[in-house]
Amino acid sequence: MVKVGKLSMAHVHAGGYVRQIKENPNAELVAIWDEIPERGKPAADEQGVPFYADLDEFLAVDGLQAVACDATTNIHHDVILRSIRAGKHVFTEKALSVTTKESDEIVAAVHEAGIKFMISLPSRCSPEILLLRKVLDEGLIGEVTLMRARIAHSAALDGWFSGHTLWFADPVAAGGGALFDLGCHTVDVMRWLMGKPTSVIAKMNSFTGKYPDVDDNAVAVVEFESKALGILDVAWVHRAGPNPIEIYGTKGFVGIRGIDGRPFLMSQDAQYAGLGGQMVVQSLPQALPGPMQQWIDAIETDAPTTITVEDGRNLTELLEGIYRSSGEGRSIDFPLS
Repeated sequence: MVKVGKLSMAHVHAGGYVRQIKENPNAELVAIWDEIPERGKPAADEQGVPFYADLDEFLAVDGLQAVACDATTNIHHDVILRSIRAGKHVFTEKALSVTTKESDEIVAAVHEAGIKFMISLPSRCSPEILLLRKVLDEGLIGEVTLMRARIAHSAALDGWFSGHTLWFADPVAAGGGALFDLGCHTVDVMRWLMGKPTSVIAKMNSFTGKYPDVDDNAVAVVEFESKALGILDVAWVHRAGPNPIEIYGTKGFVGIRGIDGRPFLMSQDAQYAGLGGQMVVQSLPQALPGPMQQWIDAIETDAPTTITVEDGRNLTELLEGIYRSSGEGRSIDFPLS
């Protein structure tokens, strides 16, 4: 039984991770810490566990083995490093940190301590994303020339953030707006599928003015070492329509989450010749266990994980480059200097 403590209830998904811990037969929630007592103590009372306002006292809780971090992104670096130095296994909400320098320090600390680390990038576990990985790994669409990905919802249109969640609209606490938080999902998937970036150019703004200090509408164009291009668009001003991912190659196309919602493949590969070179994909790869389950299993049985601390670091690097590009009005080269 892994004894887990909750590092803050700041993130909108914090309650969901509490449920995942409590529903896992191999995990037990034993304490909650929060940088804002008025936010953390009610959650601790509801769950029937002690609340701590002092992080050192929290990390010294008897039997505490692991922590799940949902703090504001700007303090991830501090609370994660303090947890690792206290010998705790760490699960964290994305993004890993605000800057690549901070992420590099976390990567080094994870390896030095030998703890089990997990960043919550659940798209990596979904059958549709695993299909894209399989298609590329098998070369079914040839050399990739372009990937286009959108993720969006109506947070700015409908004013989702207020009170204890208003920090999502604070560029210091959150690192950025729509693209930095919501965009993590597609930015990570693009980085995973396309490899190392060489440059990026981006444009973003506050279309609604609802949260004027951060972006609610953003686009970035990334060039990768392969010379393929990636187009990312992320918004909090999305009222209707799909959130598709499309990948084009020299021998075909694969796409998910289009208008009809069905994964679609076009390929010149010989196995598809009898199908006219195109098909609606009927059979998807099996879903992987989610990030929380993988993390608990790794702690309990030393099971391998499919998401690494380096993945979190690579995500932060691409996010930082995108925001630098928009802020400075120019193309940014990788690696960042």
